[in-house]
Amino acid sequence: MAGQGPPVDDSSSVISDEDFSSGRTAIRIASVAALGGLLFGYDSAVINGAVKSIQEDFGIGNAELGFAVASALLGAAAGAMSAGRIADRIGRISVMKIAALFFLVSAFGTALAPNVEIVVLFRIVGGIGVGVASVIAPAYIAETSPPRIRGRLGSLQQLAIVSGIFLSFAVNYLLQTLAGGPNQELWLGLDAWRWMFLVMAIPAIVYGGLAFTIPESPRYLVASHKVPEARRVLNMLLGEKNLEITIDRIKETLEREDKPSWRDLRKPGGGFFGLYGIVWVGLGLSVFQQFVGINVIFYYSNVLWQAVGFSEDRSAVYTVITSVINVATTLIAIALIDKIGRKPLLLIGSSGMAITLITMSVIFAGAELKPNDAGELIPTLDGASGVIALVAANLFVVAFGMSWGPVVWVLLGEMFPNRIRAAALGLAAAGQWAANWAITVSFPGMRDHLGMAYAFYGLCAVLSGIFVWRWVQETKGVSLEDMHGQVLATPKPTANA
Repeated sequence: MAGQGPPVDDSSSVISDEDFSSGRTAIRIASVAALGGLLFGYDSAVINGAVKSIQEDFGIGNAELGFAVASALLGAAAGAMSAGRIADRIGRISVMKIAALFFLVSAFGTALAPNVEIVVLFRIVGGIGVGVASVIAPAYIAETSPPRIRGRLGSLQQLAIVSGIFLSFAVNYLLQTLAGGPNQELWLGLDAWRWMFLVMAIPAIVYGGLAFTIPESPRYLVASHKVPEARRVLNMLLGEKNLEITIDRIKETLEREDKPSWRDLRKPGGGFFGLYGIVWVGLGLSVFQQFVGINVIFYYSNVLWQAVGFSEDRSAVYTVITSVINVATTLIAIALIDKIGRKPLLLIGSSGMAITLITMSVIFAGAELKPNDAGELIPTLDGASGVIALVAANLFVVAFGMSWGPVVWVLLGEMFPNRIRAAALGLAAAGQWAANWAITVSFPGMRDHLGMAYAFYGLCAVLSGIFVWRWVQETKGVSLEDMHGQVLATPKPTANA
């Protein structure tokens, strides 16, 4: 990595009381920022429990259903594209408050929607909040975290996302159990599936309120010429050691006469595709994270497990179990990321995902098509095949949860130089949401060809490992200011983990 100093050896460092205190402060404010990830996860996955009800209530087909489910992702792409530039103008904290407002409006609008068009509209509004949160949380956490624990704090974003997914599944299961089904009336004349969306208003209000309690990013403050305030925040986060040196280094990496813009992502004289190499790497990581098909498990798992013979209640239970596994494996990543590094975890994850996805492809390719209650022919697994598919799906979640889930967000938050971080992260996140949309909207039409679907995801898992091995460089223990040289370099193939 160009401009990179030697990695910090956490094991040999002596942490003083001042370091411990500032570390606790960094953990507290990173946790608040990561609440955006909780809403991100809840809003993304809550649709799982409502898929069948939306299709029944509004009488729509598979194509319309796929668009309704994926509509939030269109908003997420738009939110991600704009969040970075807005954050560079009005600050990271202000953007968090805006995201909380989008989540709140989406919760009420979707819950009270009279038709599928209004569902789509307010899912897009919630998606904008998701896209904004997906950019601002990793950027803010990276900019306020000491290098020695930046990976662990950056992983809080993914922990919050998977916790939000678990929370949505648990809430969905509880509400449909209380009502006797997701499409049964629960309270105030509203069906259970509508309450699934309405519950999101609670964490949205909490997130918006807590955003008033954390400081602005010191990198943004320096860029806005508010150096005394930046000095105060850095003192809170890092203590008084080398404070002026840190501020001077931030100033050097932010020196400019013009306002930040998308042009900063292109090489001098480069056209639309003349992006810096590091920006292409970020886009590649984002696309591969989605093309392995992880969100097929989280958006459609209820429908998927019912299709292979499990009851509605058992499918909901298995979905909750899968989300618990996802949370647990994210904790593994948090424990390892600052010890063994980002790149090794990604390589391990790609290998595990490839094996499990190919296993699922083989199993579903041999599934027999049988009519369901509605008379539709669906792939059905009998005997041990269904159990093997369930185990393979959960092992896939383990492989993803300990690697590509958290590590990509950590890398996107820290790998870009200060000058282009918000804009580059926004572009990468928008690419991620566009890829997520493509996978999500295409899956309903592939439910009769699951073997082919999982074969494609497995191929993408194999390619993701090759991509990481050749082009992703390690960032463990490197300060954000030492990322500055990367913008001048085109990534070169490397086999070093």
